[in-house]
Amino acid sequence: MAKLRSRRLLWQIYPVFILVIVLAVVAIGWYFSAVLKNFHHQDSVQALRARAELIALQVKDRLHLDERDFINDLCRQAGVRTDTRITIMLPGGEVLGDTREDPKRMENHGSRPEVLVALEGGIGKSQRFSRTLQKEMMYLAVPVVTDSRIAGVVRTAMAVDEVDSRLGALRKQVMVGGIVAIVLVSILSLLISRRITRPLEQIKQEAERYASGQLEHRLRISGSSEIVALGQTMNEMAAQLNERISTIDKQRREQDAVLSSMIEGVIAIDSKQNILRMNPAAAHLLEVNAELVVGRPVQEVVRKAELLSFITDAMDSEDTIEKDVLLFRGEEELCLQAHGTMLRGMGNETIGALVVFNDLTRQRRLETMRRDFVANVSHELKTPITAIKGFVETLLDGALDNRDEAEQFLKIVERQVERLSVIIEDLMSLSRIEQGEENERFDLEPGSIAEVISESVNDCTVLAEGVGITLKQELDHEVMSLLNGPLLEQALTNLLENAIKYSPTGSTVTISCGEEDGRAIIRVSDQGCGIEAEHLPRLFERFYRVDKARSRQAGGSGLGLAIVKHIVQIHHGRVAVESTPGKGSEFIVSLPLA
Repeated sequence: MAKLRSRRLLWQIYPVFILVIVLAVVAIGWYFSAVLKNFHHQDSVQALRARAELIALQVKDRLHLDERDFINDLCRQAGVRTDTRITIMLPGGEVLGDTREDPKRMENHGSRPEVLVALEGGIGKSQRFSRTLQKEMMYLAVPVVTDSRIAGVVRTAMAVDEVDSRLGALRKQVMVGGIVAIVLVSILSLLISRRITRPLEQIKQEAERYASGQLEHRLRISGSSEIVALGQTMNEMAAQLNERISTIDKQRREQDAVLSSMIEGVIAIDSKQNILRMNPAAAHLLEVNAELVVGRPVQEVVRKAELLSFITDAMDSEDTIEKDVLLFRGEEELCLQAHGTMLRGMGNETIGALVVFNDLTRQRRLETMRRDFVANVSHELKTPITAIKGFVETLLDGALDNRDEAEQFLKIVERQVERLSVIIEDLMSLSRIEQGEENERFDLEPGSIAEVISESVNDCTVLAEGVGITLKQELDHEVMSLLNGPLLEQALTNLLENAIKYSPTGSTVTISCGEEDGRAIIRVSDQGCGIEAEHLPRLFERFYRVDKARSRQAGGSGLGLAIVKHIVQIHHGRVAVESTPGKGSEFIVSLPLA
């Protein structure tokens, strides 16, 4: 958005004030000048008349040619004193005396306008260019009355430029006064303008604070009632905005908390298929950053064709749609249950779509494991039960009468019953361990790993001696860990029994413990046939057998290593296996130190 160009309010108000002031002063000056000019003109006329009448009184009894010298001297003396040209003439126009010229050489003045008016008994006034003095002159003539008759005329004159010079001096004073008045009033106007605009500037600055998010600040201004009311309105607006923004921010945080805590992935998409929101669960599934994808087209973020197709369908469908989607993340296959629904605005218009993903991978994997478990249990139980049933039927069919045959069949039945007992006992043990692991029922206390190993070796000594296997211990008695003695003993016993069962006669099974990289390490190694690498990842699964025939012949239930794995997890540890075919295997248990 383009920035609006504007001037400060002060510089909008102040020039107007100055213009009004200048126009007012000019108008007043012009009017005053006109009045002054008129007043000065009237004053000059009155001065000329007063001087003329004064001279008329002095010469009214001496107006004849014989007194020309006296009259001329009077004119010159009075003219010098008053700076006025004085001319005295007879009714016929002959000049008797003049301030500046020789009367004898002057022409007849009887035809002058002011003289004609004076000869008629009036006061004659005139302004014209004097050919004698070569300048504009102001004339005033009065009659000299003697015995009720006009005996002559006294005319006074003043150069107009002298009047104008005096008027010009007054005008300069008026101009200087006007300029001073303009300056003073301009300063006063500036102060008044600043007083008017300062509260508005404060309101502007406060509005900028509000725009930047500083809504806690409050405006405190003084001035006219309108300005104060505006400030109060701004404060109320800020308080309401702050409250609304706080409410929106709280709702947003609550919404973020809900979305962040959801294990389901959530993606909100606008009508242009740009991403509006994505919670961490969805970002984890798609291997993206939830904050960086906002605003980007969904096609740039979701690179799975099946998922993109589902999102498009969700935006076009009026109803909620559901579909299972397979998603590959690296080498891992994820099974997602996707729900899609159209997003609508306040006016029920379509504004986008909301897609929710449920990760069913673990659930489907558990379902598969349950099915496999049921199938394996059924298979493991079916074999001894079938054998028992077959031999019992054989005995019932007549083999019972043959003592040797009957005894042989009953021993087989006994072995199968023992096998059933082992399977059931291991199943119950595994169930108890899993329930305890889920409910955290097992107590872990600091204990010596070497002591637990010694107990396990004692439990397996008879079995090892029976098949000619030597048990060797390499123990560090200072290694301590948080452990549950009976459980850890059961796990180590299972590992030792497996090593004994799959080791050749005359070989050695070694169990050791020590500290490595800040953890307690237990190793159980044998010199058996070893295990192919392809079997190692699944070795700790329930009922998984590398050599099924040999495992059953050895009397195992197929649950021993699964029990070991769960017991180690209860101890917050890890179990691994390393094996080389033809050389033997080594099981490694890593536990935290106490």
